[in-house]
Amino acid sequence: MYKVIKPIKVPFISYPYEWSFGMYKDSALLTLEILKISLKYNMILKDSSSYNIQFIDSKPTFIDTLSFDKYEEGKPWEAYQQFCKHFLAPLVLMTYVSIDLSKLMQIYIDGIPLDLTSKILPLKAKINPSIYMHIIMHSKSQEKHSLDAEKILNNQKILVDNKVSKQGLLSIIDNLESIIRNLKWNKPKTEWGDYYHITNYSEFSMEQKSKMVADMILKTKPKMLWDLGANNGPFSRLASGKGIETISFDIDPVAVELNYQECRKNGDKNLLPLISDLTNPSPDIGFSNKERDSLIRRGPADTILALALIHHLSISNNLPFENTARFFSECGEYLIIEFVPKNDSQVKKLLASRKDIFDRYDIESFRNDYSHYFDILEEKNIENSERTLFLMKKKTI
Repeated sequence: MYKVIKPIKVPFISYPYEWSFGMYKDSALLTLEILKISLKYNMILKDSSSYNIQFIDSKPTFIDTLSFDKYEEGKPWEAYQQFCKHFLAPLVLMTYVSIDLSKLMQIYIDGIPLDLTSKILPLKAKINPSIYMHIIMHSKSQEKHSLDAEKILNNQKILVDNKVSKQGLLSIIDNLESIIRNLKWNKPKTEWGDYYHITNYSEFSMEQKSKMVADMILKTKPKMLWDLGANNGPFSRLASGKGIETISFDIDPVAVELNYQECRKNGDKNLLPLISDLTNPSPDIGFSNKERDSLIRRGPADTILALALIHHLSISNNLPFENTARFFSECGEYLIIEFVPKNDSQVKKLLASRKDIFDRYDIESFRNDYSHYFDILEEKNIENSERTLFLMKKKTI
Protein backbone atom coordinates (compact mmCIF):
# COMPACT_ATOMS: atom_id res chain seq x y z
CA MET A 1 0.00 0.00 0.00
CA TYR A 2 1.29 3.45 -0.93
CA LYS A 3 0.77 6.61 1.05
CA VAL A 4 0.92 10.14 -0.24
CA ILE A 5 2.96 12.64 1.74
CA LYS A 6 1.34 16.03 1.37
CA PRO A 7 3.73 18.77 2.50
CA ILE A 8 2.66 22.06 4.03
CA LYS A 9 3.85 25.25 2.37
CA VAL A 10 6.89 26.91 3.94
CA PRO A 11 5.79 30.50 4.72
CA PHE A 12 9.20 32.04 3.93
CA ILE A 13 12.34 30.48 2.48
CA SER A 14 15.52 31.34 4.40
CA TYR A 15 19.12 30.42 3.69
CA PRO A 16 21.97 29.28 5.98
CA TYR A 17 23.90 32.53 5.49
CA GLU A 18 20.92 34.34 7.08
CA TRP A 19 20.71 32.13 10.18
CA SER A 20 21.95 32.90 13.66
CA PHE A 21 24.40 30.56 15.40
CA GLY A 22 21.65 28.76 17.30
CA MET A 23 19.59 28.29 14.17
CA TYR A 24 22.58 26.78 12.36
CA LYS A 25 23.40 24.50 15.28
CA ASP A 26 19.81 23.28 15.66
CA SER A 27 19.64 22.59 11.91
CA ALA A 28 22.80 20.48 12.04
CA LEU A 29 21.55 18.48 15.02
CA LEU A 30 18.18 17.90 13.36
CA THR A 31 19.89 16.54 10.25
CA LEU A 32 21.89 14.07 12.34
CA GLU A 33 18.81 13.09 14.34
CA ILE A 34 16.88 12.34 11.14
CA LEU A 35 19.83 10.33 9.83
CA LYS A 36 19.86 8.17 12.99
CA ILE A 37 16.11 7.60 12.81
CA SER A 38 16.44 6.67 9.14
CA LEU A 39 19.03 4.01 9.95
CA LYS A 40 16.60 2.36 12.39
CA TYR A 41 14.37 1.69 9.40
CA ASN A 42 17.23 0.68 7.10
CA MET A 43 17.09 4.01 5.30
CA ILE A 44 19.75 6.71 4.96
CA LEU A 45 20.12 10.32 3.83
CA LYS A 46 21.85 10.38 0.46
CA ASP A 47 22.49 14.10 0.80
CA SER A 48 22.83 16.45 3.77
CA SER A 49 22.54 19.93 2.34
CA SER A 50 21.82 22.72 4.80
CA TYR A 51 19.27 23.96 2.24
CA ASN A 52 17.17 20.91 3.16
CA ILE A 53 16.26 22.70 6.38
CA GLN A 54 13.68 25.46 6.67
CA PHE A 55 12.20 27.13 9.74
CA ILE A 56 8.49 26.89 10.48
CA ASP A 57 7.12 28.42 13.70
CA SER A 58 10.71 29.05 14.79
CA LYS A 59 11.62 25.36 14.54
CA PRO A 60 14.02 23.77 12.05
CA THR A 61 12.10 21.48 9.70
CA PHE A 62 13.49 18.95 7.22
CA ILE A 63 11.83 19.50 3.84
CA ASP A 64 13.56 17.19 1.34
CA THR A 65 11.75 13.85 1.45
CA LEU A 66 13.57 12.79 -1.73
CA SER A 67 16.84 12.69 0.24
CA PHE A 68 15.93 9.30 1.72
CA ASP A 69 17.40 6.17 0.18
CA LYS A 70 17.72 2.50 1.13
CA TYR A 71 20.63 1.72 3.43
CA GLU A 72 23.17 -0.83 2.19
CA GLU A 73 25.19 -2.64 4.86
CA GLY A 74 28.88 -1.76 4.70
CA LYS A 75 28.41 1.23 2.41
CA PRO A 76 29.84 4.48 3.80
CA TRP A 77 27.63 7.55 4.21
CA GLU A 78 28.01 9.29 0.87
CA ALA A 79 26.70 12.59 2.28
CA TYR A 80 29.38 12.77 4.99
CA GLN A 81 31.56 15.22 3.09
CA GLN A 82 28.55 17.39 2.29
CA PHE A 83 27.53 17.47 5.95
CA CYS A 84 31.01 18.62 6.96
CA LYS A 85 31.00 21.37 4.31
CA HIS A 86 27.42 22.53 4.93
CA PHE A 87 27.23 22.24 8.71
CA LEU A 88 30.41 21.40 10.57
CA ALA A 89 32.76 23.80 8.75
CA PRO A 90 30.47 26.84 9.11
CA LEU A 91 29.79 26.10 12.77
CA VAL A 92 33.44 25.65 13.79
CA LEU A 93 34.40 28.81 11.88
CA MET A 94 31.59 30.72 13.61
CA THR A 95 32.75 29.38 16.98
CA TYR A 96 36.52 29.73 16.71
CA VAL A 97 37.02 32.61 14.25
CA SER A 98 34.06 34.92 13.58
CA ILE A 99 30.30 34.63 13.53
CA ASP A 100 30.38 36.52 10.22
CA LEU A 101 32.07 33.60 8.45
CA SER A 102 28.69 31.93 7.98
CA LYS A 103 28.47 34.37 5.06
CA LEU A 104 30.98 32.16 3.25
CA MET A 105 28.00 29.94 2.49
CA GLN A 106 26.80 32.71 0.19
CA ILE A 107 30.05 32.46 -1.77
CA TYR A 108 30.44 28.68 -1.62
CA ILE A 109 26.92 27.58 -2.43
CA ASP A 110 27.75 23.87 -2.05
CA GLY A 111 29.40 24.27 1.32
CA ILE A 112 32.60 25.81 2.66
CA PRO A 113 35.62 23.88 1.31
CA LEU A 114 37.36 21.87 4.01
CA ASP A 115 40.84 22.89 2.87
CA LEU A 116 39.86 26.56 3.24
CA THR A 117 38.37 25.84 6.65
CA SER A 118 41.60 24.12 7.68
CA LYS A 119 43.63 27.18 6.70
CA ILE A 120 41.40 29.60 8.57
CA LEU A 121 40.96 27.68 11.83
CA PRO A 122 43.27 28.64 14.72
CA LEU A 123 45.53 26.11 16.42
CA LYS A 124 43.21 25.67 19.43
CA ALA A 125 40.55 24.33 17.06
CA LYS A 126 42.92 22.14 15.09
CA ILE A 127 44.17 20.34 18.21
CA ASN A 128 40.64 19.27 19.06
CA PRO A 129 40.79 15.56 18.08
CA SER A 130 37.32 15.44 16.55
CA ILE A 131 37.72 18.66 14.59
CA TYR A 132 41.14 17.47 13.44
CA MET A 133 39.59 14.25 12.20
CA HIS A 134 36.46 15.61 10.49
CA ILE A 135 37.99 18.79 9.07
CA ILE A 136 41.80 18.59 8.84
CA MET A 137 42.26 14.89 8.03
CA HIS A 138 39.13 14.92 5.91
CA SER A 139 40.57 17.79 3.90
CA LYS A 140 43.87 15.97 3.42
CA SER A 141 42.08 12.84 2.28
CA GLN A 142 40.26 14.93 -0.32
CA GLU A 143 43.57 16.25 -1.58
CA LYS A 144 44.76 12.67 -2.05
CA HIS A 145 41.48 11.74 -3.77
CA SER A 146 40.99 8.92 -1.26
CA LEU A 147 38.22 9.87 1.12
CA ASP A 148 38.37 7.67 4.21
CA ALA A 149 34.95 6.28 4.99
CA GLU A 150 35.52 5.63 8.66
CA LYS A 151 37.37 7.77 11.19
CA ILE A 152 39.05 7.36 14.55
CA LEU A 153 36.25 7.62 17.08
CA ASN A 154 36.90 7.01 20.74
CA ASN A 155 40.29 5.47 19.91
CA GLN A 156 38.78 3.11 17.33
CA LYS A 157 40.98 2.40 14.34
CA ILE A 158 40.36 3.56 10.77
CA LEU A 159 39.06 0.87 8.49
CA VAL A 160 41.05 1.06 5.31
CA ASP A 161 38.76 -1.04 3.17
CA ASN A 162 36.14 1.74 2.98
CA LYS A 163 33.46 -0.53 4.41
CA VAL A 164 31.53 0.84 7.36
CA SER A 165 29.24 -1.23 9.54
CA LYS A 166 25.96 0.31 10.68
CA GLN A 167 27.36 0.51 14.20
CA GLY A 168 30.46 2.22 12.87
CA LEU A 169 28.31 4.72 11.01
CA LEU A 170 26.28 5.39 14.15
CA SER A 171 29.56 6.04 15.99
CA ILE A 172 30.51 8.62 13.36
CA ILE A 173 27.11 10.27 13.72
CA ASP A 174 27.37 10.29 17.53
CA ASN A 175 30.81 11.88 17.30
CA LEU A 176 29.58 14.60 14.95
CA GLU A 177 26.62 15.20 17.23
CA SER A 178 28.90 15.49 20.25
CA ILE A 179 31.16 18.03 18.51
CA ILE A 180 28.24 20.20 17.47
CA ARG A 181 26.47 20.08 20.85
CA ASN A 182 29.68 21.24 22.52
CA LEU A 183 30.21 24.20 20.19
CA LYS A 184 29.43 27.40 22.09
CA TRP A 185 29.35 30.92 20.73
CA ASN A 186 30.46 33.47 23.29
CA LYS A 187 28.19 36.32 22.28
CA PRO A 188 30.05 39.65 22.33
CA LYS A 189 28.44 42.85 23.51
CA THR A 190 27.35 44.70 20.39
CA GLU A 191 25.90 48.12 19.75
CA TRP A 192 22.44 46.78 18.91
CA GLY A 193 22.34 43.48 20.81
CA ASP A 194 20.27 44.98 23.61
CA TYR A 195 19.00 48.14 21.89
CA TYR A 196 15.56 48.32 23.46
CA HIS A 197 16.99 48.17 26.97
CA ILE A 198 19.17 51.22 26.33
CA THR A 199 16.76 53.24 24.19
CA ASN A 200 15.99 56.87 24.94
CA TYR A 201 12.25 56.17 25.18
CA SER A 202 10.46 56.63 28.48
CA GLU A 203 8.31 53.72 29.60
CA PHE A 204 5.20 55.76 28.74
CA SER A 205 6.48 56.62 25.25
CA MET A 206 7.35 53.00 24.52
CA GLU A 207 3.86 51.91 25.57
CA GLN A 208 2.33 54.58 23.33
CA LYS A 209 4.52 53.56 20.41
CA SER A 210 3.59 49.90 20.86
CA LYS A 211 -0.12 50.72 20.86
CA MET A 212 0.21 52.91 17.76
CA VAL A 213 2.22 50.29 15.87
CA ALA A 214 -0.21 47.52 16.84
CA ASP A 215 -3.14 49.66 15.65
CA MET A 216 -1.45 50.41 12.32
CA ILE A 217 -0.61 46.75 11.77
CA LEU A 218 -4.25 45.77 12.25
CA LYS A 219 -5.37 48.46 9.79
CA THR A 220 -3.18 46.97 7.05
CA LYS A 221 -4.55 43.43 7.62
CA PRO A 222 -1.34 41.68 6.55
CA LYS A 223 -0.82 37.97 6.01
CA MET A 224 2.95 38.50 5.83
CA LEU A 225 4.90 41.23 7.65
CA TRP A 226 8.61 42.06 7.49
CA ASP A 227 10.13 43.85 10.47
CA LEU A 228 13.30 45.50 9.14
CA GLY A 229 15.84 46.41 11.81
CA ALA A 230 13.84 44.40 14.32
CA ASN A 231 16.57 44.01 16.93
CA ASN A 232 15.44 41.17 19.23
CA GLY A 233 11.87 41.35 17.97
CA PRO A 234 9.62 43.19 20.46
CA PHE A 235 7.55 44.79 17.69
CA SER A 236 7.70 41.67 15.52
CA ARG A 237 5.77 39.92 18.27
CA LEU A 238 2.94 42.45 18.03
CA ALA A 239 2.27 40.93 14.60
CA SER A 240 3.21 37.28 15.13
CA GLY A 241 1.09 37.21 18.31
CA LYS A 242 -1.92 38.01 16.12
CA GLY A 243 -1.22 35.05 13.85
CA ILE A 244 0.55 37.12 11.17
CA GLU A 245 3.54 35.45 9.50
CA THR A 246 6.40 37.72 10.57
CA ILE A 247 10.01 37.84 9.39
CA SER A 248 12.20 39.63 11.92
CA PHE A 249 15.35 40.97 10.23
CA ASP A 250 18.36 42.56 11.87
CA ILE A 251 22.00 43.15 10.97
CA ASP A 252 23.26 42.25 14.45
CA PRO A 253 23.89 38.49 14.93
CA VAL A 254 23.64 38.89 18.72
CA ALA A 255 20.19 40.49 18.47
CA VAL A 256 19.00 37.79 16.04
CA GLU A 257 20.36 35.03 18.28
CA LEU A 258 18.58 36.51 21.31
CA ASN A 259 15.41 36.74 19.24
CA TYR A 260 15.70 33.10 18.14
CA GLN A 261 16.39 31.83 21.66
CA GLU A 262 13.35 33.75 22.91
CA CYS A 263 11.29 32.11 20.16
CA ARG A 264 12.50 28.65 21.21
CA LYS A 265 11.95 29.36 24.90
CA ASN A 266 8.39 30.61 24.43
CA GLY A 267 7.41 28.36 21.53
CA ASP A 268 6.66 31.43 19.40
CA LYS A 269 4.71 30.74 16.25
CA ASN A 270 4.59 32.74 13.01
CA LEU A 271 7.96 34.35 13.75
CA LEU A 272 11.28 33.89 11.93
CA PRO A 273 14.38 35.86 13.02
CA LEU A 274 17.01 36.32 10.30
CA ILE A 275 20.30 38.20 9.86
CA SER A 276 20.17 40.78 7.08
CA ASP A 277 22.19 43.86 6.23
CA LEU A 278 19.65 46.07 4.49
CA THR A 279 22.44 48.02 2.79
CA ASN A 280 23.63 44.74 1.27
CA PRO A 281 20.73 42.26 1.37
CA SER A 282 21.00 38.69 0.14
CA PRO A 283 21.34 38.67 -3.67
CA ASP A 284 20.23 36.18 -6.31
CA ILE A 285 22.97 33.53 -6.46
CA GLY A 286 23.70 30.14 -7.99
CA PHE A 287 23.55 29.01 -11.58
CA SER A 288 22.08 31.74 -13.78
CA ASN A 289 21.44 33.62 -10.53
CA LYS A 290 18.31 31.53 -10.02
CA GLU A 291 19.17 28.87 -7.42
CA ARG A 292 18.77 31.11 -4.37
CA ASP A 293 16.46 34.11 -4.48
CA SER A 294 17.38 37.58 -3.32
CA LEU A 295 15.56 39.13 -0.39
CA ILE A 296 13.46 41.27 -2.73
CA ARG A 297 12.49 38.28 -4.91
CA ARG A 298 11.20 36.48 -1.82
CA GLY A 299 8.75 39.29 -1.29
CA PRO A 300 6.80 41.38 -1.40
CA ALA A 301 5.38 41.38 2.10
CA ASP A 302 1.99 42.91 2.80
CA THR A 303 3.35 45.23 5.48
CA ILE A 304 6.81 46.55 6.30
CA LEU A 305 7.90 47.79 9.73
CA ALA A 306 10.85 50.19 9.73
CA LEU A 307 11.09 51.42 13.32
CA ALA A 308 14.09 53.35 14.70
CA LEU A 309 15.82 52.60 11.41
CA ILE A 310 15.77 55.58 9.06
CA HIS A 311 18.56 57.51 10.85
CA HIS A 312 20.90 54.51 10.56
CA LEU A 313 20.23 54.19 6.84
CA SER A 314 20.37 57.92 6.09
CA ILE A 315 23.19 59.05 8.38
CA SER A 316 25.31 55.97 9.14
CA ASN A 317 25.10 54.72 5.55
CA ASN A 318 24.62 57.98 3.59
CA LEU A 319 21.45 56.76 1.88
CA PRO A 320 19.12 59.50 0.60
CA PHE A 321 15.41 59.32 1.46
CA GLU A 322 14.67 58.74 -2.23
CA ASN A 323 16.73 55.52 -2.19
CA THR A 324 15.28 54.09 1.01
CA ALA A 325 11.73 54.95 -0.09
CA ARG A 326 12.26 53.09 -3.37
CA PHE A 327 13.73 50.10 -1.53
CA PHE A 328 10.82 49.89 0.92
CA SER A 329 8.34 50.16 -1.96
CA GLU A 330 9.97 47.08 -3.50
CA CYS A 331 9.60 45.19 -0.22
CA GLY A 332 5.90 45.61 0.51
CA GLU A 333 2.57 47.36 0.00
CA TYR A 334 2.16 49.09 3.37
CA LEU A 335 4.93 50.81 5.30
CA ILE A 336 4.91 51.66 9.01
CA ILE A 337 7.97 53.85 9.49
CA GLU A 338 9.33 55.93 12.34
CA PHE A 339 11.03 59.25 11.61
CA VAL A 340 13.80 60.12 14.07
CA PRO A 341 14.78 63.83 13.93
CA LYS A 342 18.21 65.38 14.35
CA ASN A 343 17.48 66.59 17.87
CA ASP A 344 16.92 63.01 19.03
CA SER A 345 19.72 61.74 21.30
CA GLN A 346 20.32 58.67 19.11
CA VAL A 347 20.88 60.86 16.04
CA LYS A 348 23.12 63.20 18.02
CA LYS A 349 25.19 60.16 18.97
CA LEU A 350 25.59 59.23 15.30
CA LEU A 351 26.65 62.78 14.40
CA ALA A 352 29.07 63.15 17.33
CA SER A 353 31.90 61.46 15.44
CA ARG A 354 31.28 62.82 11.96
CA LYS A 355 30.55 66.04 10.11
CA ASP A 356 26.89 66.86 9.66
CA ILE A 357 26.52 66.92 5.87
CA PHE A 358 22.88 65.90 5.96
CA ASP A 359 21.13 69.15 5.11
CA ARG A 360 18.03 67.34 3.88
CA TYR A 361 17.63 65.15 6.93
CA ASP A 362 14.38 66.70 8.16
CA ILE A 363 10.77 65.64 8.30
CA GLU A 364 9.68 67.89 5.42
CA SER A 365 12.21 66.34 3.04
CA PHE A 366 11.26 62.92 4.36
CA ARG A 367 7.57 63.49 3.60
CA ASN A 368 8.35 64.90 0.17
CA ASP A 369 10.68 62.11 -0.98
CA TYR A 370 8.57 59.28 0.42
CA SER A 371 5.48 60.77 -1.25
CA HIS A 372 7.03 59.85 -4.62
CA TYR A 373 6.53 56.17 -3.77
CA PHE A 374 3.84 56.13 -1.06
CA ASP A 375 0.59 57.78 -0.10
CA ILE A 376 0.80 58.95 3.51
CA LEU A 377 -2.29 57.61 5.30
CA GLU A 378 -1.42 58.58 8.88
CA GLU A 379 1.17 60.71 10.66
CA LYS A 380 1.28 60.64 14.45
CA ASN A 381 3.69 62.02 17.00
CA ILE A 382 4.84 59.54 19.64
CA GLU A 383 4.00 61.21 22.95
CA ASN A 384 6.85 62.44 25.16
CA SER A 385 9.31 62.04 22.27
CA GLU A 386 10.41 63.93 19.17
CA ARG A 387 9.69 60.97 16.92
CA THR A 388 6.87 60.57 14.41
CA LEU A 389 5.16 57.42 13.22
CA PHE A 390 3.87 57.18 9.65
CA LEU A 391 1.51 54.72 7.98
CA MET A 392 1.96 54.70 4.20
CA LYS A 393 0.61 52.75 1.26
CA LYS A 394 2.56 52.10 -1.93
CA LYS A 395 1.37 54.18 -4.85
CA THR A 396 -0.32 52.30 -7.66
CA ILE A 397 1.13 52.97 -11.10
